[in-house]
Amino acid sequence: MKRQTRIIRTQTQKTGFREHSTPLFLTSSFTFESAEQGKALFDETEQGNLYSRFSNPTVQEFVDRVCVMEGYEDGVATATGMAAVFAGFAAYLSSGDHIVSSRALFGSAHQIITQILVKWGITYTYVEASASKQEWEAAIRPNTKMIYLETPSNPGLELVDLEMIGSLSKKHGLIFNVDNCFATPALQNPVDYGADLVVHSATKFMEGQGRVLGGILVGSREMIKPARFFCRQTGPSMSPFNAWVLTKSLETLDLRMERHCRNALKLAQALEANELVGKVNYPFLQSHPQYELATSQMRAGGGILTVELDGGFERISAFMKALQIVSLSSNLGDTRTIITNPYTTTHAKLTPEDKRSLGITEGLIRVSVGLEDVDDLIEDFTNAIEVSASVTAK
Repeated sequence: MKRQTRIIRTQTQKTGFREHSTPLFLTSSFTFESAEQGKALFDETEQGNLYSRFSNPTVQEFVDRVCVMEGYEDGVATATGMAAVFAGFAAYLSSGDHIVSSRALFGSAHQIITQILVKWGITYTYVEASASKQEWEAAIRPNTKMIYLETPSNPGLELVDLEMIGSLSKKHGLIFNVDNCFATPALQNPVDYGADLVVHSATKFMEGQGRVLGGILVGSREMIKPARFFCRQTGPSMSPFNAWVLTKSLETLDLRMERHCRNALKLAQALEANELVGKVNYPFLQSHPQYELATSQMRAGGGILTVELDGGFERISAFMKALQIVSLSSNLGDTRTIITNPYTTTHAKLTPEDKRSLGITEGLIRVSVGLEDVDDLIEDFTNAIEVSASVTAK
């Protein structure tokens, strides 16, 4: 079966009720047929469900579908995307280890690396996303254990050459860990470039309608073993209800991403042509500094773009007030278009120096382009840009 058929048809085994859609196994625990079976399940000579902190049929279906989409054997689902990111560090790193990471990271991932892991004696070196192979390799130390990156990054949409990092990781025997949240498996599969682990905030495009939280970490069966042990003991378990919602959402991910990408490119092109806009950043715009890399490792440009408006926070405030359709939220990946100002929201806790190094200015707007009619979006943005420009010009 081809990929999309496998995604749709990967389901939990039917019960005696012969249901067509997978039921929701909303239970905290599971029974044993006998004391002997209980013993066998706990010593793992028999495989089966014990307790929903460990495993759950509904959650497993979600894991299985993401594995089909990303091309891996196994995974662990978590309550949030950041829980999956943290598991991808904590399950594999020990005191004395070193991480090489792209500097272009989501604010919470940056805080984990720079504020939490360092307390356990895990050090790090940041490298610019666009750095050369020689610069990346120069950051690797004898105690380096992992290379971690986002591509495209949040919010700057910086890309890292996956093929290059995959070859470096293999050469030095490092764990190659990729946050694939912005591209999604519909547009990019890091397994093709040798990634050992792929992490997602399923809250975003995977869910796609702003309803539930979730995260997932996938890899080979052997690679996932430490993460499964870590998550079983520490308990960042995904709710079966959230897994049930997410599993159905995955059936339409490829279709939704086609529309997100088409709308995002048209909106980006319209905004780039607007003389009242400072800068528009989108991977599939030819003006993007890594356009060739984007088109070589992504199947489309994604549903996120950024816009720069001159005039500081006063201009941003006026722009947001003038919008009629677009939602204001720090979330992304919804059917509805959402904007936020990363300088004051998602990356507010970064130092001014870190913000500058990531290109996060006071006038930056991150746009998560939804599934509305793109002509309506263009009209709404154009009007708000004109209104905000006139307000700040006074």
